[in-house]
Amino acid sequence: MAGAREDLQALFAAGVRASLETWPALQIAVENGFGGVHSQEKAVWLGDAIEEYFIRNDDLELDEVEDFIGELMTNEFDTIVEDGSLSQVSQQLQTMFHYFQKGDGAALRDMVSHIIQRKCRVRATTLTAAKDNDNDVDSVEEMEVTATSNGEATNGLCSQPDSSRPDFETIKEEDIVEDGWTIVRRKK
Repeated sequence: MAGAREDLQALFAAGVRASLETWPALQIAVENGFGGVHSQEKAVWLGDAIEEYFIRNDDLELDEVEDFIGELMTNEFDTIVEDGSLSQVSQQLQTMFHYFQKGDGAALRDMVSHIIQRKCRVRATTLTAAKDNDNDVDSVEEMEVTATSNGEATNGLCSQPDSSRPDFETIKEEDIVEDGWTIVRRKK
């Protein structure tokens, strides 16, 4: 029975990491080095810290989870998340932990699988969008390496992207303001 619990905990840990890897706020912070030169390592640590937080606290409320993750994002990445995604990620993590606590391996496995497939679709869509932009060859090559290594990490669980539903809006020239900042809008 202990082995089954360990398997569920490993599955929960994989779900936490997959949730964080599909969270745009964290990915933007990592890609732009908001956490300093060790942003990638901090993102991995963040997954470990969140997993441990859940394991040590059996009956967390959603606002406690949001506060904890929000504080980590502020302290480690100098990022305040105000787009509503913090609540969504917190709810997703809390749901996975609920399945873990109940010992519902099938529901947990389904949820983690769904998150991993979504992660692969987002990365594949990003790759497709970058290939469509002929002006930025360097970013296409970099994204191809990322997509390949992530495909190997998920052991082929990635499905083909739905090309009729792009996940990202194209940044328009009017979205780039004088001081070099880019305005990022929520997709409609």
